[in-house]
Amino acid sequence: MLGLELVVVLSVALLVCHTLGDRLRVAPPVLLLAFGVGLGFIPAFASVDLPPETMLLLFLPALLYWESLTTSLREIRRDLRGIILMSTVLVILTAAAVAAIAHAFGIPWGPAWVLGAAVAPTDATAVGVLARSLPRRNVTLLRAESLINDGTALVVYGLAVGITVGEEKFDLPHVSWLFVLSYVGGALAGALTAWVGTLVRRRIDAPIPGNVAMIAIPFAAYLLAETVEASGVLAVVVCGLIISQVGPRAGRADTRLQTNAFWSLATFMLNGALFVLVGLELPPAVEGLASVGLADALIAVVAVYAAVIALRFVFQFTAAYAIRLIDRRPKQRELRVGNRARAVSAVAGFRGAVSLAAALGVPVVLTSGEAFPDRDFIIFVTAGVIVLTLVINGLALPRVLRWANLPPDTALDEEHALAEATAAEEAMAALPDVAAELDTDPRVIEQTRREYQQHLEALHADDPEGSDPVRRRDDYNALRLALIARKRATVLRLRDERTIDDTVLRQIQTQLDIEEARLSRRDIVD
Repeated sequence: MLGLELVVVLSVALLVCHTLGDRLRVAPPVLLLAFGVGLGFIPAFASVDLPPETMLLLFLPALLYWESLTTSLREIRRDLRGIILMSTVLVILTAAAVAAIAHAFGIPWGPAWVLGAAVAPTDATAVGVLARSLPRRNVTLLRAESLINDGTALVVYGLAVGITVGEEKFDLPHVSWLFVLSYVGGALAGALTAWVGTLVRRRIDAPIPGNVAMIAIPFAAYLLAETVEASGVLAVVVCGLIISQVGPRAGRADTRLQTNAFWSLATFMLNGALFVLVGLELPPAVEGLASVGLADALIAVVAVYAAVIALRFVFQFTAAYAIRLIDRRPKQRELRVGNRARAVSAVAGFRGAVSLAAALGVPVVLTSGEAFPDRDFIIFVTAGVIVLTLVINGLALPRVLRWANLPPDTALDEEHALAEATAAEEAMAALPDVAAELDTDPRVIEQTRREYQQHLEALHADDPEGSDPVRRRDDYNALRLALIARKRATVLRLRDERTIDDTVLRQIQTQLDIEEARLSRRDIVD
């Protein structure tokens, strides 16, 4: 019964914490994390164990896939150099700094590097949830960094664990080969999976089977990469980025609507459950601490957290000014961002699920049969750093954003208006030829032409709020919405009177819901 109870409790936690977060103006992940910690002290849930394989194989592919599907490939290309530096050089420097701090606390170098690799990468899911209020470019840079840096960190982590256990050796050619295999192999696995997935989707006409294929794609990419010992994380990211470009040309409209609705709900549930489960792991981490005293471990948590954040601040500014000194091209000047924007990005360096999964995945014993040294210390410090970044940085980010006073980003709205107007104009220009091919009734052609003309007048209105075309459009939409409400009430009454079947009600209500969503201009996917 514990599994059923956990499902109910997680659902209640999502509802309560998101409702309270909106009212208290606190990021919901912070409340979900606190909820999970409290849940860990209830005896019935104290025995809940979160295997690292569950996090890496169930949560991670799905969440990374949706993040890569919904990020901007154009923005990634524009800032690719900075993203690569943040997701490779910064990760290695952070792992080294944390390893040095851990070694100062008496931890051998092998386990110290394991800890450094565990806390080095930022978390894509945490960034996606906590950094939504940032300007679009900041969000894209943070999401792209967190999507890629997991691959770097996991290579360092695997090498450190292997050396400590006795299965690996450190030499430059071997380490270089591991990085090449991780990145190149992961990218190829992702590209191959995206190609096969696109071919499959184009041959599936029904919405439900098409969405089954979409669900399988990220897990297939992860599995293929891990089979050849490449980066499953990078494979999912590359696969998602490719699908985001070719996906709009594949499949049917109803399939895409179902896909967006499913992934939005699924990732919302997985994200929330993940924060609760991370909090649930904290009490066992404290109870399992035996190799060092609690006071020393807490000092280590604070020291590692301070080093991680400080190094991120330093790197944000030194890397930017180093690029300015090296690259003086006018094009590079156009890509520059202000110091306040960099400070915002530095604060948004959240840690999360990947770090915890790495810490929990540390082997229990060495090949010699001895216990893995300081495994409890690694888990405790990693969990503590995750909590501090989510709580302190999560609460500080809105304040830092207000201090930064960044200019509003209107580029997306402008591009949206441009795309909508251009599409309508070209459709209207093609109307005579298309109507001739379809042998359309002249009255229908004229009615369609008037509708497009009114739509374009509203789009090109000088005053988007008070012009006559906009008012007529809003009046038309309001009237149609009111009539849809009457139609829905009528259909419900016919069902209640047993004049029509529930199946008929659901069919008609689906049509009315789609029309209502279109007229009210609500985004089906957030």
